[in-house]
Amino acid sequence: MRKQLTLICTLACSLTANAQKLSATEQKIIASVKQNMPQSEKLLVQLVNTNSGTLNQKGVQEVGAILRKEFDAIGFKTEWVAMPPAMQRAGHLVAQRKGKKGKKLFLIGHLDTVFELDMPFTTYTQLNDSTATGQGVNDMKGGDVVMLAALQALQQNGLLDNTTITAYFTGDEERKGEGEASRADFIAKAKESDVALAFESAAGLHSVATARRGSSSWQLKTYGQAGHSSTIFKPNVGYGAIFESARILNEFREKLSQEQYLTFNPGLIVGGSEVKYEVAKAHGEVAGKTNIISPEVAVAGDLRFLTEKQKEEARTKMREIVARNLPNTRAEITFTDNLPGMPPTPGNQKLAALADHVSRDLGFGPVTAGDPGSRGAGDVSLVAQYLDCLDGLGASGKGAHAPGETLNTKEFPLLVQRAALMIYRLTR
Repeated sequence: MRKQLTLICTLACSLTANAQKLSATEQKIIASVKQNMPQSEKLLVQLVNTNSGTLNQKGVQEVGAILRKEFDAIGFKTEWVAMPPAMQRAGHLVAQRKGKKGKKLFLIGHLDTVFELDMPFTTYTQLNDSTATGQGVNDMKGGDVVMLAALQALQQNGLLDNTTITAYFTGDEERKGEGEASRADFIAKAKESDVALAFESAAGLHSVATARRGSSSWQLKTYGQAGHSSTIFKPNVGYGAIFESARILNEFREKLSQEQYLTFNPGLIVGGSEVKYEVAKAHGEVAGKTNIISPEVAVAGDLRFLTEKQKEEARTKMREIVARNLPNTRAEITFTDNLPGMPPTPGNQKLAALADHVSRDLGFGPVTAGDPGSRGAGDVSLVAQYLDCLDGLGASGKGAHAPGETLNTKEFPLLVQRAALMIYRLTR
């Protein structure tokens, strides 16, 4: 009994000490977050259950409409930024309020997921007392709700008055539309701000991202001489397009796979006697027979890197590998820039220090900057050259971009609390 009383006293003293580190106003913010949590969880379910794969323009717009209503309700001025029809993207949601108090904040989310309409759809499901699953539940519909719930708690306490905050939700973060128009407005509004906070998936309650890798895409095509399978490897026929593509991909793996922060992934491959691949739709169709040597293969992949130098060096090596063709084959590779890298900076480190300070004041423990090699690319990288940035402030979980993606439901309200206090302290 004495040990139990000691434990209870220790816990009570700890909670009291943490509360003393928070001002009376901050304690009210935390109380509002807790009070609102049932509504926040209900909103998350609604968002997850709305399919919004990047190419599903109607679904992306529906998710945007749901969030737009919520931002209108807390006094933000909202607008929908449409994209050119040829881009085949839904557009972006922007919510703004302007004032003169504290730093000007640029908060980043996105409306789309990687799960397109032709993929199996999974709705929000509570698996146990600490885990939920559903498409985009942590990447990044959970993060969108973390941002919104933090702002709602501040608004309920009159703490958004006279602040300057832009919440920007892109509609094609997972598969950015081609052309400068895709992010022109995004970058312009970021330049008007002092600090960017991005709500991509958190690595956990104790980690944030001061650096992120960039991403680009590549298209590999190989060609061979069609013929009967019994003649393959003969000097006048050669090896065919499929063997040539296999050679290239394997050499990529052998020569480049051990470099720190560099990854490359062939995400789609089609080959046969008849090949049709539509880049814009990320869709391929193929026909062939085992006794026909394939004359064509198309491969689509991505390349991730920390710096522009690393990107260019990798591309040079890949081009050299592609040029060393098997007999009677040829190959070509093209690259497309998507997102630049976000290197760590002193300003970013200061924001990580703020997250650490807030977390400790809340009694959650320390926060450190995570390994950039463990993260993919994000929209925050596009504005990292203009202002201090911090990412990984969203929901935590596992398996993003894969069936069975999960959300840590116990950490979810704590991450909202941390975000709310960070925004509050930055805007004082």
